[in-house]
Amino acid sequence: MRREDVPPLLVRAADQLSEPDLADAAWAAGLKVRRRRRRITLAGVILVFVVLLIVSITIEVGSRGNADITPPNRLQHTPRDYLAPAGQIAGIDFWVAPPPGSERFLDRLETPLGDRLELPRKVHPLAKHKLDSVAAVVLVKNGDGYEPLLLGRDGSWSEAAVQLAPVDEGSPLSPGAVSPDGKVVAFAQPGKLVVVDASTAEISQYDLPAGDFRSVSWLEDDQRILVSGPGVAYRVLVGEGGDGEPPLVRIEGSNDPEAITAPFRIETGHLMRYLVTGQWMEENPLTLPVRSWVGQTFSSGSGVARLFVAEKLPQVPTMRSQPQGVAAVSTLSMRPSRLLILGEPFAGSAQTPVGAGDPSYVREPGCCEVLGWYDQQNVLVQVRGWVLAWDLDSGQVRRVTELAVGQLALGPGLRP
Repeated sequence: MRREDVPPLLVRAADQLSEPDLADAAWAAGLKVRRRRRRITLAGVILVFVVLLIVSITIEVGSRGNADITPPNRLQHTPRDYLAPAGQIAGIDFWVAPPPGSERFLDRLETPLGDRLELPRKVHPLAKHKLDSVAAVVLVKNGDGYEPLLLGRDGSWSEAAVQLAPVDEGSPLSPGAVSPDGKVVAFAQPGKLVVVDASTAEISQYDLPAGDFRSVSWLEDDQRILVSGPGVAYRVLVGEGGDGEPPLVRIEGSNDPEAITAPFRIETGHLMRYLVTGQWMEENPLTLPVRSWVGQTFSSGSGVARLFVAEKLPQVPTMRSQPQGVAAVSTLSMRPSRLLILGEPFAGSAQTPVGAGDPSYVREPGCCEVLGWYDQQNVLVQVRGWVLAWDLDSGQVRRVTELAVGQLALGPGLRP
């Protein structure tokens, strides 16, 4: 082929090719540029935001410390029925409980205790009707002794086959009788400790040195019990325990037997923690105007509660009664402590109008005590003729049950 034949052939081949769409090519190139610019702009905005956030946090931490990273309390949920405190006592917010005679008109907290707790008409032998979780324990007088009746979570009653002797010429039932898992109940007796396993109906006895023992309190492990009398106390091993652990260990006692509780106890001036050595360590100081403490200290996951008889309180003046209060002391720095002051009857007549409710009365010192915790926020308090629940979050007080029985101990079977 000659050189002069090549150009005509190239022209002929080009005529057979389709012409490129220059508009489409330009549009596609423009979109790529636009997307690239958007990505660059977005990345720049995010980078500026991150830098400003880091600078802000650095300034806050540098000026006031790491504690300010914690969200403020005002962001916490406030219950709809929140009741503002009546004031402060020793720097602690306090609420005033509904006056005696008004309990029947309070909202009710549903529990297996029912609206009125009285001795049951139908009781099963515990050996034939075992309970997986005890809600309450009461005693029935039988001659010179007492027989324990156990209320289960399902509302049924069982009777343990054991006769209990009086303690200090009275009932041997301690408010801390029920184990934390709700399966076992313990009773202080002269020279021994009696333990009833509601889940197996097994009854065990543990010998104690001679002494006037009145109070029992379980350790959180369900394996050990503190049993105490005036000036003397022992830790009793009722479970497996550790290698070589003795079944009975003498621990530091108190003139007030009901003060011996674990894992905490409230004493005048201090909140105290129980140590495995059998001693108590001072945790936090308390400056409450306390004349005396009543009943046991009960612990929850975040606080402890005990009832006290107060000196005169200028914040809550009384005409006919000695002021009494429930101290719910927080064991966590993030939660405040709170007080519930038991009020006086309505001013005027010493009795409410006929048919309007129960008789009004003055709450004498010793009439009332803490019975435990319903849950992390509700303290259970026994007053004359009633068990009440005080909600720490809202400040409200509800009735749990009317009492037609004597001494009472509550357990975790109370909760649904």
